[in-house]
Formats: sequence, C-alpha cells, structure tokens
Amino acid sequence: MKKHVSQLIAGASLALVLATTARAASTSGSASAIPAYYDHNLFTIQFVEFSPAAERTLIQHNTSLNFIYQSDPGLPGGQPFISVIDAIPTDGFNPIWEEVQIAFKPGHTPRQLFSDTEVEDAFNAGEITLTLTGEVYWCPIVGPGPNH
Repeated sequence: MKKHVSQLIAGASLALVLATTARAASTSGSASAIPAYYDHNLFTIQFVEFSPAAERTLIQHNTSLNFIYQSDPGLPGGQPFISVIDAIPTDGFNPIWEEVQIAFKPGHTPRQLFSDTEVEDAFNAGEITLTLTGEVYWCPIVGPGPNH
C-alpha cells in the first residue's frame, strides 16, 4: 500500500511539473481555449500541448490518460469539427489528454459527433477510423461552451 501511495504521489508530481512546463511554454494563454463536447454538452477547455519529451514520458508512465477526439479535415462546407472529450470532473476526469484523430471512411460524409459513445458507435459501424497521434495535451475544463 505504501509503495502504491508513493507511486501515486510521484505520478501526480510528474504531471504537475509537466503541466507547469506546458503552461509556461505556451504563449497563447486564453487564445488556446477551445470548445469541446462531452455527452452533447459544450464546454470550453484550455488546450496546451506538452513538449515531445513530456508526451513520451506521459504515454509511457500515465495509465489514466483521457482521450480527446479530433478530426483535422473538418466538416463539409469548411466547418470545423469540434473536439469530443471522454470525461469531465464528475466522470473520471484527468486534465491530461491523448489526441485520437478521427477519419471518416470513403462513402461516409463527415459529421459532428457529440460524445465518446457516438465516436465508439461510428467506429463499430465502420464509419470512421481512429488513430492515436502520440500528442498529449493539458486540457482543464475552464467553463461552459461558447454562447451558453
């Protein structure tokens, strides 16, 4: 038990140092605030990428990363795909997120997905592919989504 607690403290300390480093390296401040859906609810999250070295360390040593789903090509008509997150503070939240890139397969028109359940359903239906990018972000929820 004592070893487990020590590992938790060490992991939390590492995450805090890496998050502080990521925040210090960011020059965009609130400009890096983006909208993200969680179970059809829109939130605003801070979006700061860790350094490549920190990303590798977090992926290797953090077993509780959350996922942020993105689709860089966007939606028809040039509309952006709004990110989807798989947790909030009341549902297993950890502000450290690994990006998963969504690609819509040929024959399936890109559309906005609003929850990790919808992402999973689209994947299981063969509508999309999911690719871990190896990119890790510090993404605390900072408020409700825009226009709320």
